[in-house]
Amino acid sequence: MNLEIILHAGIATGTILLFAAIGELLAERSGILNLGVEGMMLLGAMTGFSISLATGNPWVGLIMGMLVGGILSMAHGLVCIQFQADQVVSGLSLTFLGTGLALVLGEGLTGKNPPLLPDFDIPLLAGIPFVGPVFFADQSVLVYVGYLLTPFVAYYIYKTRPGMHLRAVGEKPEAADTLGVNVYRLRYFYTFVGGCLAGLAGVAISLSVSPGWYSAQTTSGQGWIAIGLVIFAQWNPWRAALGAYLFGALRRAILDLQGPAVLLGFTNPLYVNSNWGFFLQMAPYLLTILALVIGSRTAIRKRIGAPAALGVPYIRGERGL
Repeated sequence: MNLEIILHAGIATGTILLFAAIGELLAERSGILNLGVEGMMLLGAMTGFSISLATGNPWVGLIMGMLVGGILSMAHGLVCIQFQADQVVSGLSLTFLGTGLALVLGEGLTGKNPPLLPDFDIPLLAGIPFVGPVFFADQSVLVYVGYLLTPFVAYYIYKTRPGMHLRAVGEKPEAADTLGVNVYRLRYFYTFVGGCLAGLAGVAISLSVSPGWYSAQTTSGQGWIAIGLVIFAQWNPWRAALGAYLFGALRRAILDLQGPAVLLGFTNPLYVNSNWGFFLQMAPYLLTILALVIGSRTAIRKRIGAPAALGVPYIRGERGL
């Protein structure tokens, strides 16, 4: 295996997880646990692919994929913020809804070739030994967007007044409300932003990193992995980015070990005997269970530093404990 090739591809694959994880991180920072990331990603991937195919413009596909992800997230916001329903149940329902819509509306798209988002080099930086070929040579425009997204979100959360309001709404919404912060509006907004970024993650798959529409296999559980990354990163954007890129590189390394036969649907003895291969297959489901446990256990949330009001409906006029 070539380390440069693995890391180069891992950065691209990790960008998908980065977008989804940052979106979920922002939603959870506001107190909304959204387990519908997988469904929003899949619907975003299908929408971006089909719109790019229909219009001949991948940028229109990108915008529409993000918008569809945001709109779908609003269903979760309405149920959880307006009607104070259980966020875990609503999020799982959103995954089923998004997946079902994507599979039905994406019928017949397999095998089509829409215009894709461009890849390009960053002048000067691409010439740096080892670092240049890995990070700055022949990468998708979305990879470079991902490089900028992490420091922007970190600065926004920790250094700006709107970021302070975001943290306040997720930690102590009744106190934020007392100070004039509109808790409901901010939770709707960050739920929408999280949905848009999940849609962007889906578009990154179908129009950039792994072009094509392969129905349910398009996302392959990456939405669940993104949710797990948020937990393991302890709601920190920098750690989420590091985890996304490392996991992306690991996925690529395992694919290289499996060989092209697995991608074509044939049995590969190395894949069958690889503990890492089994781990990667199980990872989405293990992370799902972990997210459900953490989302429903207040003591665990406090222990690992989760936003205090995560998963807790806010009802104006009720005092927090």
